[in-house]
Amino acid sequence: MIEPAALFGQMDIYLLDQLLRARIRPGMAVLDAGAGHGRNLEYFLRQDHEVFALDSAAQAIAAVRHLARRLAPRLPAENFRAEPVEASTFPDHTAAVVISSAVLHFARDEKHFQSMLDGSWRLLRPGGLLFCRLASTIGMADRFTPLGGRRFLLPDGSERFLVDEPYLLAHGARLGGTPIDPLKTTLVQDQRCMTTWVLRKPG
Repeated sequence: MIEPAALFGQMDIYLLDQLLRARIRPGMAVLDAGAGHGRNLEYFLRQDHEVFALDSAAQAIAAVRHLARRLAPRLPAENFRAEPVEASTFPDHTAAVVISSAVLHFARDEKHFQSMLDGSWRLLRPGGLLFCRLASTIGMADRFTPLGGRRFLLPDGSERFLVDEPYLLAHGARLGGTPIDPLKTTLVQDQRCMTTWVLRKPG
C-alpha cells in the first residue's frame, strides 16, 4: 500500500480536494505560479503531467528543478523559471490548471495584487481552473490592524495584503471567471484566515 505522503507529498489539502473531485484530470498541464520548493507539484510530477513553475526566488526554482529531475526527468529545465508571476515569460494559455497557493497575500498594494492575479489568469487556458489560497479578513476582521492599502498586521506578527468576499467577487467578475465552489475560509486560531477561491475561465 502506498502511503498518502509518498504519493501526494505536502500538497495543500484544498488542492487535493480539487483533485479528488476530478477537476484536475490526468494529463492536464499544471502551472504553479509561486511554487516555492514545489510542495504542490510532487503528485503532478509523479503522474506524468506537463508541469510548469514560477517563483521570484531563484533558490526556490533550483529546488523545483531538482525535484523534477528526480521525479520527471523528461521535463525541460525551462519549464521552471525564476520570475515573478506578473512578469512571466511563459506564453498566454500555458496550462489548464494554474495554482496560486499562499502567493497573492504578499502583494505590496492593490495595483500589485491585480497585476499578480492578471498574470496568473493570462497563463490559464480557456476553460481552465485557477486555484487560489490566500489570506483574508473573512471571519476575523476585528483581529487585524489596518496599515493602509489593504495591508494588515496579523495577530501572528506578520504583515499581509488581505482580501474579503466583495473584493474577491469583484475581481472574479472583472476577469469573467465562474466560481466553481463557494468561498471557503479556514480560521487558524489567533493567527490568520485562509480563503480558498476557485475560478473557471470562460472558453
